[in-house]
Amino acid sequence: MVTIHNLGFPRIGKKRELKFALEKYWNRQISQQELETVAANLRQQHWEVQSQLDLVPVGDFSFYDQVLDTSFMLGNIPARVLQVEGADSNKSNELDNYFRVARGRSADDSIGVSAGEMTKWFDTNYHYIVPEFEKTTQFSLHAERLLEAIQAAKQHGIKAKPVIIGPVTYLWLGKSKDGSNKLELLDDLISVYAQLFQKLEQSGIEWVQIDEPILVMELSQEWQHALRKAYYQLQATSLNLLLATYFGEIQENLQLVCELPVNGLHIDAINGKNEVAKVIDWLPSHKVLSLGIINGRNIWKTDLNATLNWLKPIYSRLQERLWLAPSCSLLHVPVDLNSEVKLDTEIQSWLAFAVQKLDELNTLAKALNNGEESVAEQLADNAAAINSRKQSNRVHVDSVKQRVLGIKPDMGKRQSPYKQRAKVQHKRFNLPLFPTTTIGSFPQTPEIRQTRRDYRIGKISKQEYQKAMQKEIATCVREQEALGLDVLVHGEPERNDMVEYFGEQLTGYIFTQFGWVQSYGSRCVKPPIIYGDISRPKAMTVDWIKYAQSLTDKPMKGMLTGPVTILNWSFVRDDQPRAETCMQLALAIRDEVLDLEQAGIAIIQIDEAALREGLPLRKKQWQTYLDWAVQAFRITANGVKDDTQIHTHMCYSEFNDIIKSIADMDADVITIETSRSDMELLDVFDKFDYPNEIGPGVYDIHSPNIPSVESIINLMEKASQRIPAERLWVNPDCGLKTRKWEEVKPALRNMVEASRRLARAFK
Repeated sequence: MVTIHNLGFPRIGKKRELKFALEKYWNRQISQQELETVAANLRQQHWEVQSQLDLVPVGDFSFYDQVLDTSFMLGNIPARVLQVEGADSNKSNELDNYFRVARGRSADDSIGVSAGEMTKWFDTNYHYIVPEFEKTTQFSLHAERLLEAIQAAKQHGIKAKPVIIGPVTYLWLGKSKDGSNKLELLDDLISVYAQLFQKLEQSGIEWVQIDEPILVMELSQEWQHALRKAYYQLQATSLNLLLATYFGEIQENLQLVCELPVNGLHIDAINGKNEVAKVIDWLPSHKVLSLGIINGRNIWKTDLNATLNWLKPIYSRLQERLWLAPSCSLLHVPVDLNSEVKLDTEIQSWLAFAVQKLDELNTLAKALNNGEESVAEQLADNAAAINSRKQSNRVHVDSVKQRVLGIKPDMGKRQSPYKQRAKVQHKRFNLPLFPTTTIGSFPQTPEIRQTRRDYRIGKISKQEYQKAMQKEIATCVREQEALGLDVLVHGEPERNDMVEYFGEQLTGYIFTQFGWVQSYGSRCVKPPIIYGDISRPKAMTVDWIKYAQSLTDKPMKGMLTGPVTILNWSFVRDDQPRAETCMQLALAIRDEVLDLEQAGIAIIQIDEAALREGLPLRKKQWQTYLDWAVQAFRITANGVKDDTQIHTHMCYSEFNDIIKSIADMDADVITIETSRSDMELLDVFDKFDYPNEIGPGVYDIHSPNIPSVESIINLMEKASQRIPAERLWVNPDCGLKTRKWEEVKPALRNMVEASRRLARAFK
């Protein structure tokens, strides 16, 4: 019989229960016990949804991030956190320390500490807190939370399969803070994993899923040796280890992964389908092979009949050694399509969220175990949905495709080189040294959200809505002028999300009510769905930006989301190359750029926050992606005149290794995240002469902490050692929508004061 299992389930709940509980806890509206109760209830609900599986993941739930959970399980807590008054290691303070690392402070702190650095989980839009290592780092086991979850699952009749990040991937994900070799810590780390396995054995666990996704990366011999060393030392256990890889092909690591002394192997058969035959040939006959045959990264229905036809000969050969699962954790998709009661019924029939993907998995297993006639109705319904999508005339628009075919090379070129443009722009704007700006959004207050909600449900008229938003814009402009910022923004009160807002005004998009996905902690996003060809019927932002500019004599930035970010932060159609969809987006946003310029907006920011996360996991494939991604940005941005200044923004985009491509985008100003990494991202400029202007973020907006004037000056002085002062801007890391005004105003006041002091010092 085929075994079915899951690698992980979304944590947030159908109605984002985890998000709201976390934010109430941080605001001291509920106790730790109440937060723990919400978590326990969610875990139980998720286990019940997965009860049809033979093995159910446990340990995939997290209050913030599973990598941070692993750091705490391994006793790897930064010293600065443990030095906070009262931050001892007993359990009553464990959660406080946890949130200090995650966001800079606990619910009870009046003064925060530096939060852990945050970056993207491989090529997804999920973020993790980067583990910190030093030569003296020592690990110790603290597995109480995992063991308690296992016992709770057993009490609910669940056959638990603990999910653990593997030791080598854990080291790979972290950063050495003192320059020491992380792999020197491996022996100590392996000993703690051995202790963990012993505890799991004592808990009656049979199978453990141990995730080593770095196996789909290009690994040096040193890291390949680390994997061999780790698993040969950990094999002395009666536990069955299922080694899991996902997000890509294994390629040159294939022989290694087949030879490692584990009891089973999970591979991503969506992205690595061509490797399956070789794995079947190479994998020893005593090992289980788990195939990830349901896409855990997208929301389209699986073609069950085609998949079944592919699986049947594999099942005939492997029999009970064949396990089936989604390709990766379902953390990356919404929870339940059945929550969508207002979605277009035709398009809804093409979709599958987490719950539905488990149903698909169950259907495939029943077809193999009991014969296709046992699920004939499900297979027929699936075939009808797949054919409906293929044949729909809503998907393909000839005029859009013809416009993409008509793209000419000169559409991606500015009229003049940067140095010539810079002179014209400096004369037009006459900005001071170290000019200040923000990244776009200002606090989205409950009143703003309520107004948008009232308009959406028809409680207020369009005129009332516009008047309310204009009032919020006026407040935002007034506050920025009072703070002394040099280049202003309108604050984006009318925008629910930087991608969804634009998608709602483009053709080829559809939107869910409850299709939320966790980005990090309590931050959830609701990715729009690209189902067809994309165009822009009318201007999307011009009226709002024109109104904001009418309120001030200072430059007002037009705020747009770039084509690559819109692509990477959407659920993208899978029936044509991503590059083609991106070019459709580029032309649509180009139209908006030109309309803004025509309306007199002289500075336009085109955010490409997600440029890096679209990179393939293997460097040898990077250039192909970067070529079309940079081309898409240039087509979007470069139709303007020399005296129009183009900005772009990238957050958490460790771009040192793609800096040449960033420069090739030819934006006049780029703003980037650097505060959590203490300007480490600027090290690349020691070797690369970046030609244009840059704003290294000095205010960590993902933390409630308020940066001091001195800390901002310190960061900017580090930046000035690499970039000439006349090409430096001062700005936050990212937009301010998630922060409160009482945090934002003092932080920006300090930022402006730091800028003025710097300007005086560098004159």
